[in-house]
Parts: sequence; C-alpha cells; structure tokens
Amino acid sequence: MSPRTYRIGQIVPSSNTTMETEVPALLRARELIAPERFTFHSSRMRMQKVTREELAAMDRDSDRCALELADARMDVLGYACLVAIMSMGPGYHRVSEKRLHERTVEAGGPAPIVTSAGALVDGLKTLGAKRVAILTPYMKPLTQLVIDYIEAEGIEVVDSLSLEIADNLEVGRQDPLAPIELTKRLNTKNVDAVVASACVQMPSLGSIQAIEDRVGMPVVSSAVCTTFMMLRKLGLAAHVPGHGSLLSGQF
Repeated sequence: MSPRTYRIGQIVPSSNTTMETEVPALLRARELIAPERFTFHSSRMRMQKVTREELAAMDRDSDRCALELADARMDVLGYACLVAIMSMGPGYHRVSEKRLHERTVEAGGPAPIVTSAGALVDGLKTLGAKRVAILTPYMKPLTQLVIDYIEAEGIEVVDSLSLEIADNLEVGRQDPLAPIELTKRLNTKNVDAVVASACVQMPSLGSIQAIEDRVGMPVVSSAVCTTFMMLRKLGLAAHVPGHGSLLSGQF
C-alpha cells in the first residue's frame, strides 16, 4: 500500500515567494524519514508594500483564496502572512482561522486553518517560552504591532531587531543565512527562545539550527512554526531533523 499523500494549501500574499519555498522544503525533508507525502497548492492575495492599508485590503481577499483552495480539497490550509493578521489587533488569528474554516465548509471542502501568526504564538507556547527576542524585516511601527500581539498572548518580547524593508519582494530576496549574523545583535540574555524570522517572507530556514547551536536555546521562525502546526492539524509527528527544537520530534 502506497503512503498517504496530503494536500497542503497556502493562502499567500501575491509578492511572497518564501513560504512556497520553505514549507515545502521542510516537508520534503520530513519525507526522507517518514512515509507520508505532500503536494503543495497556493492561492494569492494582492499585496506589494508591507503597509497597514495594503495588509488590511489583502486580508479581506483571504476568503476568496480559502474558497478556491477548498474546491481542490486540501487537507490543511496555511495563511502565509503573519503581520497581516497581527496588524488587525490582538487575538485576530482566532477570528481569521474560524472564518476561513467556515469558507472551506461552505465550499464543500472543510479543512483546518493554520495562520502563521497563530502558529508562531502556539509554537512559542509549545516550547514553554515566556521571554523571547525577535528578528523582523519590517519597519519599526509594524514590528511594534508584532511585539504588542505576542505580548498580548502572555509572551514578553525582551529585544527586537527591525531591518526596515518596506518592499515585500526585497524581503524575499534576503540571504537565508543572514539571520545567523543578524541575531548576534539581539539581546538573548534571560530569554527562552529566539525568533529568527517573525515574517514568512523573510528567508531563514538555513539559519535555524546554526543559531540554536550557538545560543543553546530553541530557535524558531514563522515557517518552522507554521509547518509544526500543519503537521499537528494533520495528526502527524512534527519531526523534521536539523531545523530546531520545535521540529525535533519531542513535541
């Protein structure tokens, strides 16, 4: 009997190129050690500049994307824009996940929803992290929205570094190994975890394990947390070796 294949749906900002790279990379790495197989399917929401106005307009478009993906009968859907959710106010990931799930039910293809915003919060809580340091590509006012959102969930952000890149395409062109050096500028004293990229468009996958090995504590990214929560929703072991503690298989 051939292994089961799961359909992974992603609701993606039109200018995002990273989530469709890093989530598949993680799940392909999992295929090397586990029998399950995955296919990947996306629907896009229009967004070019990472501003509050464009993010709000884009979020309204997510309902259409959920309907389109539900027509193809996904096993799980990921909403691949963290700051779009967090800019809508504390706890909004729960509102979004409920609404988008309802859209999939309406389309006749009910599927669980993972938002990258909710996944980051839930991933940090899974690790038992109470105090964190975060790296973002955002302008400082948007980073502050992210900090406020995380802290509203009971997790203190001890330090943050904003790269202040407004163009979302430029964010996606960053070196995935750059966070190894960039996170050296974060104050990681007395923190429980480091977020090497709080943005699903900012590449960081190749940095996660290297930073964790250096700082001696769990290191995550939005993509790592989203993949972790997708696997959980599918009822599969969240084990992808070499990509940090959260995907070590112990959770």
